[in-house]
Amino acid sequence: MVITEEKWGLSPEGKNILLYTVTNSKGASVKLSNIGAGIVSINVPNKLGELVDVALGYEDALSYFADGPCAGKCPGRYANRIAKGHFKLGNREYKLEVNNGPNHLHGGSHGFQNQVWESRIDGDVVEFSYFAQTGEAHYPGNMKTVVRYKWTEENALELDFKASTDELTIVNLTNHCYFNLNGKGDILEHTLQLNADKYLPTDDTLIPTGEMAEVAGTPMDFRQAHRIGERIKEDFPALNYGKGYDACYVIKDWEKDKLAKAAELYSETSGIKLEVHTTQVGVQVYTGNWLSGCPKAKYGQTYEDYYGVALECQHFPDSPNRPEFPSTELSPEQEYKEKIIFAFSTK
Repeated sequence: MVITEEKWGLSPEGKNILLYTVTNSKGASVKLSNIGAGIVSINVPNKLGELVDVALGYEDALSYFADGPCAGKCPGRYANRIAKGHFKLGNREYKLEVNNGPNHLHGGSHGFQNQVWESRIDGDVVEFSYFAQTGEAHYPGNMKTVVRYKWTEENALELDFKASTDELTIVNLTNHCYFNLNGKGDILEHTLQLNADKYLPTDDTLIPTGEMAEVAGTPMDFRQAHRIGERIKEDFPALNYGKGYDACYVIKDWEKDKLAKAAELYSETSGIKLEVHTTQVGVQVYTGNWLSGCPKAKYGQTYEDYYGVALECQHFPDSPNRPEFPSTELSPEQEYKEKIIFAFSTK
């Protein structure tokens, strides 16, 4: 495994933007940036043996700051939505920035995804760390977050998340990479299979109602692999609210700290298959419904709606306001630990 580090530019505050390239013995590689501990590219072979970049990304490093799609990055302190930017923790009430309709999304405009993280090469791992002070983005607790990326000889990208705090807080971490297994065009012909019998219905602002509904008999059903575009235009509340799929699925038979298969994505055109495994309880499936108008893409491309699909392994949206959901609280006595694996192959 060969890992290189290069300077990619300067942030608006004058911090060094670093780009790491990790290449295995077969020539497959990933590029990672210290902007939001992000994935910039994933180059894997297609069925003809040609390398394809299957991760969406931008031409210019500065485009990764405050981009609407949050491409490839690790949002926080709380990924996904918190209703009306409000939650109660212990006896205190907290008010967060409202930056997505009436709700708080991805830690707000100054979330982890828009920060320059500390970074280093540690053997065959690239490690990113970020220290969020208490009160930052109005969250409680000084919290240290560490994300470690390992690229394997088998073309699997392993992400390990850890976080610790000095006072009671909330945390929900994920990676927001958009995948396109053809490297271009839309993903509507990709097939998707999910290890999920249930999903979380929401209101029209994409806040869960608290119900865990069966997917059976609905266009939300991906228990058997089928084309993403097959039902995406059906008249169904979850599809109407998000202009496509933007829903959290409940991973079947989830057990804390146990790896389980969450999803399988496949393109017949390229022959590339992606398997996603995680310790997280849910996976947010977002079909890039609002990608049009995002920053200039790599390779001179222009991304349009549905040009990528994000498979965001995470805890449920709005969990701090939903005691019936698994807890996202983190105390000083605990350590937050979660894992995601993106494993690529051909068939």
